[in-house]
Amino acid sequence: MIKLNHLNYYRLPWNLTDNIISWLEPTAKCNLACLGCYRKNEVNSHKSLEEVDKEIDVFTSYRNTDCISVAGGDPLLHPQITEIVKLIKKRGIKPIINTNGIALTEKLLKELKKAGVYGFTFHIDSKQNRPGWKDANEIELNELRHKYAKMLADERGLACSFNSTVYEDTLQYVPELVKWAEKNIDIVNTMVFILYRAVDNNKVDFYLGSQKIDMTSLVYNEDVPDRTDIMAEEIYEIIKKEYPDFDSCAYLNGSEKPDSFKWLLSGRVGRKGKTYGFMGPKSMEIVQVFYHMFTGKYLSYTSPKDSGRGKSLLMLSLFDKKLRKAFWNYYKNPFNVFKKLYYQSLMIIQPIDFLDDGRQSMCDGCPDMTVWNGKLVWSCRLEEQLKYGYNLKTYPKELGRYAEEVVEEEPVEEKEPEKELV
Repeated sequence: MIKLNHLNYYRLPWNLTDNIISWLEPTAKCNLACLGCYRKNEVNSHKSLEEVDKEIDVFTSYRNTDCISVAGGDPLLHPQITEIVKLIKKRGIKPIINTNGIALTEKLLKELKKAGVYGFTFHIDSKQNRPGWKDANEIELNELRHKYAKMLADERGLACSFNSTVYEDTLQYVPELVKWAEKNIDIVNTMVFILYRAVDNNKVDFYLGSQKIDMTSLVYNEDVPDRTDIMAEEIYEIIKKEYPDFDSCAYLNGSEKPDSFKWLLSGRVGRKGKTYGFMGPKSMEIVQVFYHMFTGKYLSYTSPKDSGRGKSLLMLSLFDKKLRKAFWNYYKNPFNVFKKLYYQSLMIIQPIDFLDDGRQSMCDGCPDMTVWNGKLVWSCRLEEQLKYGYNLKTYPKELGRYAEEVVEEEPVEEKEPEKELV
């Protein structure tokens, strides 16, 4: 596996209080049961508008945020989703809907656009058991992805992104998904690959204080044969074999491992079916710094209008040698002056990792912080907060066995969910 040097990339400046995204969950109800999901599906879990408004207050009190991702569950199942979008929009924050898309109709799309939605992130992969698509592989699912991308494009002005969870048996499809995104660069703004993670009960034991916890009580305890340690560098290497000039420009490291790549960002410039080059660290730094200078926030999603200004982005090639290569590849054909150039983000996200000593390495500066009991918590570990009131600690098996010998175990009572304190 290729070894990347994190010092060659721009470390994205996102942190707990100044971040591009905040993660709002108005419901835990969902119409799918995805293999990689970390949230328990709860039918009667819709939050009231008052509760949602208080959670937005928490974000605005603690965090400069460019957008709020409305997730769940599937947020389109919330009966007041358009009102939720309005609550976010009136705060001057971009509302982004994270959805599997099943409940999205043309009528609802128009209502959401009128309410102020900025864009959508569609989660589509082959482990979702979608009705009508249960046997489809990732390539065949591109038909469905195109349906939603075209749906947004026809409505005009809405950012379009796609998430896909990557498993051991779907690694092979990553280059084709990158190629599909290239062919649709005019209507697809972002392609995200989320590496599959699950609890590995063979390596670590989980504790609340001195008490060992039975992890079968949590939804994301899945003893499956697939690999749970796919690394960002593996995806990078697979893409680079297809695109020799491919490179990343920025990253987030792990909370316990400074040279890990938890969010690995690449920015390419091109047109339909053609990539001219990729952004380097300097151009991404300039974009983030100047956006923050003028807005007080770091840049998250861009509108289709801004993503279509690839020629303007090439001006940063004066400061960025990687982008300079894209500049020459584009302008060596003088007729390209009359062709539109697009920017597209490619993101690789490597969720929680368990280190050899049992520490849990989270995304340092995680954008996907949500609200629980008036506090900011990791959305990917919210089930621990809901069930126990705290995040659990992990220790290697040998330490866990030692702890069992010296500590008399007592049953751990499940904590009753507390009311929001805002």
